[in-house]
Amino acid sequence: MAFNGTWKVEKNENYEKFMEAMGVNIMKRKLGAHDNLKITIQQDGNKFTVKESSNFRTIDIEFTLGVNFEYSLADGTELTGSWNMEGNKLVGKFTRKDNGKVLTAYREIVGDELVQTYVYEGVEAKRIFKRG
Repeated sequence: MAFNGTWKVEKNENYEKFMEAMGVNIMKRKLGAHDNLKITIQQDGNKFTVKESSNFRTIDIEFTLGVNFEYSLADGTELTGSWNMEGNKLVGKFTRKDNGKVLTAYREIVGDELVQTYVYEGVEAKRIFKRG
């Protein structure tokens, strides 16, 4: 599967602005922009196992496409939602537990990069990963 492998963040686009829209304080935004995030993805049919490791935490996430699950962001924001495949993109729709607002996330392979796009309250950010 195209997503399988270990991916290391290379660059961010508009990520601090996105974190600000999410309500992350300035200190956490500064740290978050340099978190050295590494994602390991293993896909088996509709089941995914994702390991996220950064300067702040390591977390294992297992999900099945189309099945809701709970997830908390590195800043503690709790979400519930699911991932689905739309063409070659993984599309995640998550609702914040604290305010009911929706965060949409996209993962797609573009060339040799994994591009994660986040959209929240009209603010879009990208994190670009290389195989590592």
